[in-house]
Amino acid sequence: EVRLVESGGGLVHPGGSLRLTCQASGFTFSDYGMAWFRQAPGKEREGVAAIDIYGDPMYLGSVKGRFTISKDNAASTLYLQMNALKPEDTAMYYCAASPNLRTPPNSPPPAPLHFTDWGQGTQVTVSS
Repeated sequence: EVRLVESGGGLVHPGGSLRLTCQASGFTFSDYGMAWFRQAPGKEREGVAAIDIYGDPMYLGSVKGRFTISKDNAASTLYLQMNALKPEDTAMYYCAASPNLRTPPNSPPPAPLHFTDWGQGTQVTVSS
């Protein structure tokens, strides 16, 4: 059974940092691309960052230079380091898995329909 468990969310002031973690189990982690999505109330779910099976990252334009996605295949863990957080980053953040994800260089994060498994989410709130 595929399981994705997010952690690391919380309340942070503007300009602060958080690191999200997604612990995966039940599948061969190295054979999957992974991504972080977010959804704010009343808005559509959007891809924040993704990483394909070769380790190539992809970012939403508004988070480039502030967020870093990384993948530890040995530990079956996905990370999202978020720096210089802004109030508009406030959302529920979800981890997602896509089997055999491969993407062209400099692609944006793939749409949600490309991902087969999802975690329950972790809330990130950026507020003074």
